Amino acid sequence: MTLTVKEIFETMDYGPAPESAADALAWLVDQGARFGHFINGEFTAPGDGFDSKNPATGEVLATLSQATQSDVDSAVDAARKAQAKWSAAGGAARARYLYAIARLMQKHARLFAVLETLDNGKPIRESRDIDVPLAQRHFYYHAGMAQLMESELPDREALGVCGQIIPWNFPLLMLAWKVAPAIAMGNTVVLKPAEYTSLTALLFADICRQAGLPKGVVNIVTGDGAVGEMIVGADVDKIAFTGSTAVGRRIREATAGSGKALTLELGGKSPYIVFDDADIDSAIEGLVDAIWFNQGQVCCAGSRLLVQEGIAERFHAKLRARMDKLRIGNPLDKSIDVGAIVDPVQLTTISEMVAANTAGRMHQAQVAVPERGCFYPPTLIEGLAPSDALMQEEIFGPVLVSTTFRTPSEAVELANNTRYGLAATLWTENVNLALDIAPKLVAGVVWVNATNLFDAAAGFGGTRESGFGREGGWEGLSAYTKPKGKTKALEKVTGFSGDGAPVDAVDRTAKFYVGGKQTRPDGGYSKAIHSKSGGLLGHVGLGNRKDVRNAVEAAAGAKAWSKTTGHLRAQILYYIGENLSARAGEFADRIDRMTGKSQGAQEVEASIQRLFTAAAWADKYDGQAHGVPIRGVALAMKEPVGVIGALCADEAPLLGLVSVMAPAIAMGNRVVLAASEAYPLSATDFYQVLETSDLPGGVVNILTGRHAEMASPLASHLNVDAVWSFSSSDLSAMIEEASAGNLKRTWVNNGLAMDWSADHSRRFLEAATEVKNIWIPYGE
Repeated sequence: MTLTVKEIFETMDYGPAPESAADALAWLVDQGARFGHFINGEFTAPGDGFDSKNPATGEVLATLSQATQSDVDSAVDAARKAQAKWSAAGGAARARYLYAIARLMQKHARLFAVLETLDNGKPIRESRDIDVPLAQRHFYYHAGMAQLMESELPDREALGVCGQIIPWNFPLLMLAWKVAPAIAMGNTVVLKPAEYTSLTALLFADICRQAGLPKGVVNIVTGDGAVGEMIVGADVDKIAFTGSTAVGRRIREATAGSGKALTLELGGKSPYIVFDDADIDSAIEGLVDAIWFNQGQVCCAGSRLLVQEGIAERFHAKLRARMDKLRIGNPLDKSIDVGAIVDPVQLTTISEMVAANTAGRMHQAQVAVPERGCFYPPTLIEGLAPSDALMQEEIFGPVLVSTTFRTPSEAVELANNTRYGLAATLWTENVNLALDIAPKLVAGVVWVNATNLFDAAAGFGGTRESGFGREGGWEGLSAYTKPKGKTKALEKVTGFSGDGAPVDAVDRTAKFYVGGKQTRPDGGYSKAIHSKSGGLLGHVGLGNRKDVRNAVEAAAGAKAWSKTTGHLRAQILYYIGENLSARAGEFADRIDRMTGKSQGAQEVEASIQRLFTAAAWADKYDGQAHGVPIRGVALAMKEPVGVIGALCADEAPLLGLVSVMAPAIAMGNRVVLAASEAYPLSATDFYQVLETSDLPGGVVNILTGRHAEMASPLASHLNVDAVWSFSSSDLSAMIEEASAGNLKRTWVNNGLAMDWSADHSRRFLEAATEVKNIWIPYGE
C-alpha cells in the first residue's frame, strides 16, 4: 500500500531504503568467488577451505582457503625478506604508499562498506559512515607518522615482522588499526582476518597491489584459529591480537620467553553510568549506540547500565519505549538500526547465556525479528546484582544488563567491580562531577556525555584483563618500534664466597623493608655476603612466597600515594637524593667491597642523578590533548600502573635498584623490589635512606634473596599490576607465563644486558604509566 505524504508525516514510519549489493557481488564473481592467500604481493591459487556466508541470509558469498603451515611459513618468509628494504626506504617513502592506500580506500569506499555488511551483518549505515571512514583515517594519519618518524622518533626503529590476528566484529577497521602503524614504522606484516569475515581483508590486499606496495610488506592468510596459532608460533618479532580474553591469555603463555613483543586488545564489560542530572533523552540515544551498535558485538560496548536510583524508573521506562522503536532486519537497508549476528554459533552463545539467567526482569524489544538469518532482538535485563553472571561475563550481543546506585562513590565502586578495564561512559550535566569521576574509573577509555568515539589520533586499549598496549596515537607507535642499537647477552652474576671473619668485626644481619618497617624473613633463613677476599660483609634474609605476599599487601595499602601530586613526589625524591649524597662515600665503599671493583663512587653518583631526574620528571611527564576531529577534546591522561614488582639488576646493586624505583614512584606507583641477588647490601643500606626521607610506608618495599624464588609469586600475584625483570638469572619465560593469570604488564630482559650507566628514564616512565583517553565533547 502506498502512503500519502500526510500519512507518512502522521506515522513517521521509515520506508525501506535498500543499498544495492550488485557491485560487491560482481567483485566476488570477478575473483571467481574463490580466494587463496595474499603472499609476497600475489594471490595464491585457492586451496581447500570453507565458505564465507552472509549472516542475514545464510547465502554463501565466497569460498576461502584454509592456510597450512607451509602457507604461513611462506608469508613470514616473504615478510622477512621485504622488511629490511622497507625499513631502509625511510619514512617519507613509506608515507607515500600509505597515502596511496588511503586514497584508494576512499575511491572504493562504497564497495568496502557493502562487502563489510554482506560479510559481517552490521547495518550498512555503520559500515558506510563509521567503519570505512575510520579505516581510511588510520592510513592517512599514519602516513603522517611515517613522514615524521626520523625527526620525532630518532632513537626508535622497526621491530621487524609483525604477526597480526584480528576479530570478526570490525574486520576492516581492526585491520587498519594494526596494519597502518606497523608498516608506517618500517615493519612488515602477516595478518590473519577472522574466519567468519575475511572478505574486506582480501579486498584490502587487492588495494595494496593497486597502490604498488612492495611485495612482502603486507601478507594475508585466511583460516580458523589454528592458523592464528601458527602465526603465534612463527618466526615473527611481534604478535598483535584483538579478540577474547581467554585466547589472549593463551597467547601470553605461548609467547612467554620468546622475546616477541606482544599487545593484546581483549574483552570488556564496560559500565554506562547515568547520573540523576543527566539529559535523559540524550543518554538513552547514547545508550542505543553503546549497546546496540553492531548488534552489541563490540568489545567496548556499554553493556552494564548503572542508573542513579532517583531516575531509574523513569529512565528504564523511556528506554523500553525506545527499544520498541528500534528497527531490526536486512543490514543492507539504510533505515535499519540492528543487523544480523555474525554467525549461528555466536547466536547460540547469546541465546544460551540469556536463557541461563534467572535473575532480574527481562524486556525484549517488541519488534519483528526476521525468521531467516542470524537475528536476536535488543534485550534489557533490569535489577541484576553486581555478582550475577550476566553483570560479570561478556555476552557480545545486543543484551543490556542494568542495576542502580545511590551515590557517585557507589557508582565508581560498581563500575570498577569487574575483571575488565577497557572503556566506560558517564552522563551528567555537572562538569565537576564528570571530571571527578572519569579519572577514578578503571578503563583505558572514558567517554563523557558520548559513547563509542574513536580516532586514529587517540590511543585505544585497556587495563586488567582487557589487555595491554594502545592502538592509535603517539602512544600506539611504541608498540611497533624498539630502541635503536644492539644488546649483549647478559652473563650470570654471582657474589663471592668465603669463610673469613666479619670485616667490620660485627656480624650484621639486614632485614627486609616492608610497609615502611624493617621486618624479619618469614622463613627464618639468611645468606652470607662476602667480599672478594672472603671477609664477611653481613647476612641478608632469603625471601619466600609469604614475604612477597606481605610486601604486595603493604604496597596495595599505600594506594594513597597514587593520588598525591607530582610536586609532592618530586620533593620526596629530591630529599632521598640529598640523603644518599650525604652518605655517598659509605655507599661507594660498600659497592666496591661487594663487587671487588672500584666503580662504587661512579655508581653512587649516577644513582643520585637518577633520583634527581625522576624528581624533575615527576611533575612534568604530562599527558596530551589529542587533535581529534570532533567538537571537543580527547585528553590523554598518564596514570600510574599500580603495584609494580621488579627483580633488580645483579651487576649494578644500587644503580639498578634506584633506576627502577625512582621513575616508578615518581609516577605514583608502589613497588616491591627484589634487590641484587649477588650484591644485596646496597639495597639494605638504602632503605635506611628511605626511612629518613619522608617516604610513606608501603610505597617502596625491599626484599632480598634468590630471584628464582620470588619471580613466580610476584608474577602470579593478582594484586600486582606489572612485573619487570633485569635479573641476570634467565627468568623471562617464567615471569611472562605466570603473568597470564591477570594479564599484568611485563618488561623482561630475555637474557640481554642493559647499560645502567646510560639514563633510560624515559623508557621507565613510559613503562610506569598507563594512558587513559577521556573524551569530552562540548557545545549545545
